[in-house]
Amino acid sequence: MRLNPCSIRFFKTCVAIIICWNFANANAVAQVHYYENGSPWSRKVNSGPDANVPGWFYNLGVTGLRVELTADQPKTLLVRYVFPDSPAHRKIFTGDRIIGVDGNLFTKAHQNGYGMKVFGAVGPIVEFAQSLENSQSKKANGRIELLVRRGSEQRTVVLAVGKRYGAYADSFPDSCKKTDLILAELLDALVKNQKPNGSFGNAVHNTFAPLALLASGKRQHFQAAERCVEFHCRETKSKDNRVSGLINWRYMSAAIVISEYYLQTKQAWVIPELQQIHDYLAESQYLEMSQINPRSKETHPNSYPQGPADARGGWGHNPGFEGYGPIAMLTGQGALAYAMMHRCGIEIDRSKHDAAYDFLQRATGANGYVWYEDQLGGGPESWADMGRTGASGIANFLSPYEDSVYLQRAKKHAQVIGDHPESFPDTHGSPVMGMGYTALAANVDPDSFRKLMDSNRWWFALAQCHNGGFYYQPNRDNAGYGPDARLLTSSVVAFIFSIPKHNLTVTGKD
Repeated sequence: MRLNPCSIRFFKTCVAIIICWNFANANAVAQVHYYENGSPWSRKVNSGPDANVPGWFYNLGVTGLRVELTADQPKTLLVRYVFPDSPAHRKIFTGDRIIGVDGNLFTKAHQNGYGMKVFGAVGPIVEFAQSLENSQSKKANGRIELLVRRGSEQRTVVLAVGKRYGAYADSFPDSCKKTDLILAELLDALVKNQKPNGSFGNAVHNTFAPLALLASGKRQHFQAAERCVEFHCRETKSKDNRVSGLINWRYMSAAIVISEYYLQTKQAWVIPELQQIHDYLAESQYLEMSQINPRSKETHPNSYPQGPADARGGWGHNPGFEGYGPIAMLTGQGALAYAMMHRCGIEIDRSKHDAAYDFLQRATGANGYVWYEDQLGGGPESWADMGRTGASGIANFLSPYEDSVYLQRAKKHAQVIGDHPESFPDTHGSPVMGMGYTALAANVDPDSFRKLMDSNRWWFALAQCHNGGFYYQPNRDNAGYGPDARLLTSSVVAFIFSIPKHNLTVTGKD
């Protein structure tokens, strides 16, 4: 084993494992990991479609309701906001408690914390989602019946949610009319919200939005994707003096999107642009201790490399080794970027590509789950959020090398996602980004993809907003909720709904 058990870094990881296990075994009282200081409910945004909402609460699908989960009454949903002109407007009021659906009280308490024993939807959240889906089906009347406690009184309130969207098919997002209708709306919305310079927002937007648009096959969507490709080309170069601002995320986004565009169009003008991006990523990859930012020893002494093999082959937020160094989420995307550029004819130094794959393998447990950095953070069968596993899985699946080990790894990554689909919407950093990569890797194994979607059907039912787009539900990191959170979530959902079409290299074309 390459790690020194006495190193501070090893000790830091052990502490993190203990904390994670404590969360996993804590008493379950709510659906999302919330805190005594009011987080995430106390977070607000100052602009955008959610600016008038007094906090970050669960969206209850197309009803127009936002609710808080409370520890004192874990079998209820506390109404915190009602959108004007929504089905719930003037029927449900702030302070109401939803205590059941379809004439029945909610049967289970929701759960709180982070860990293997508390991931997944349980209690009122999933029970409400099931009722909402049923009410929108063809056989229903487009109405959902809620049991509401207002003060000391209990009453029944009926909301007209309609049947325009219907319910998701058992095969969703494949061969599903609801999926197709929503996808068409999301793609048109992405075009409408594209910035004049071709960008959609940050690196996550600028990965999944253009990929979803490229998968459409429609001219107006392709043109929007092409404008984003042009944006990526303008913003990248082989030498970039910007050493902060999470720059590696932007370059990997550019590499993946431009490669996909080239593989669809064979437009020769992007090859020199891809070469520049390759040159930057090759220099940015951490391979030698001489690349360490001297400030890291002072600012992040607990993460400073202990030897030449420590963190080798990975990418962090910025070039070389800075801060706490390379992480698996970015390294998976870096290995994928190399694989995609190789398909475009860019010459890749295999020793560097293998160094990235080796980094990911050091982070992979016996069950195929990928941990935060290039070391195991738990037992061989432990697991948590799956975004890193997803990025590693698709990078291995698209490896340009003939060795069967890459496909074997990809299938193992896919299968652990299928075996543990509960943490899908509750991943690290940007949860919806993690959702995109998780679904992408699960697609390697059809059974695993089916398990993932079936287990999280509730999330897609509840994240859809009454006035368009999808919502960024509260999550483990409580990160990413802002004015553009709906656009971000809609980008990733559009991408996930495009996966079964297999119109992209990353989703199985050819």
